[in-house]
Amino acid sequence: MKYALITGASTGLGKDFALALAEKGYTPVLVARSADRLKALAAEIKTKFGLQSVVITQDLAKPKSAEVLYKAVKKLKLSIHCLVNNAGFGLNGEFHKNSFENESQLIQLNVTTLAELCHLFLQDMVAAKDGYILNVASTAAYQPGPLMSNYYASKAYVLSLSEGLAEEVRDYGVTVTCFCPGPTQTEFFERANMTKINLVKSSFLIMKSREVVDIGLDALFSKKVIKIPGFANFLLAQSVRFSPRFLVRKIAKFLHQAG
Repeated sequence: MKYALITGASTGLGKDFALALAEKGYTPVLVARSADRLKALAAEIKTKFGLQSVVITQDLAKPKSAEVLYKAVKKLKLSIHCLVNNAGFGLNGEFHKNSFENESQLIQLNVTTLAELCHLFLQDMVAAKDGYILNVASTAAYQPGPLMSNYYASKAYVLSLSEGLAEEVRDYGVTVTCFCPGPTQTEFFERANMTKINLVKSSFLIMKSREVVDIGLDALFSKKVIKIPGFANFLLAQSVRFSPRFLVRKIAKFLHQAG
């Protein structure tokens, strides 16, 4: 039996990652804060695929939560073959006006917890000479993002870390893929208080969650290091390399303002 651990599994991309991996025969290990949502998802997976998911209720925005999760997995004697680091959130607004408690929780979840989970589970995967890690970043990783400065910086970290790790563990038979979606139909924008910004109104960029997930898993199991889903997202991410930095900053700021 192969287990896939998915963080942030209760909604959006995380929920669809769990369903898609169950469809591929993985037994999902579902991790998020909401026990009720996880139990509902586990019931759905049981009905559709006949698989008994493992539910772990854990707030990964808290310090040392990655170690607590890893120990829980080891106590259950589960061997994680696929890790999807999907949990994360964004904050909109001027950095100095936002609560730093919230901003530091963003760093904890998007950066520190993700890095620690990679560190812990990579040790097992390297020892087994087999395993897959999908780190969910964003097209935000490719540029600065005024009015979401900390979020964009966190995703740049995920991209850089993932690329480095991918090269480090390649010879051990382990795959690390950095997945960089653009705007996606999930609860992300509601949580970040971004439903009225110009970016959300650019509907041609917004992709469906399951479509994005299928592209991400295909990239992971094809052993690709980086994947940006959607041709428009790919072009926009690459265009940053050739555009003046001052222009990139101004466009990003405009997209995060209310229209």
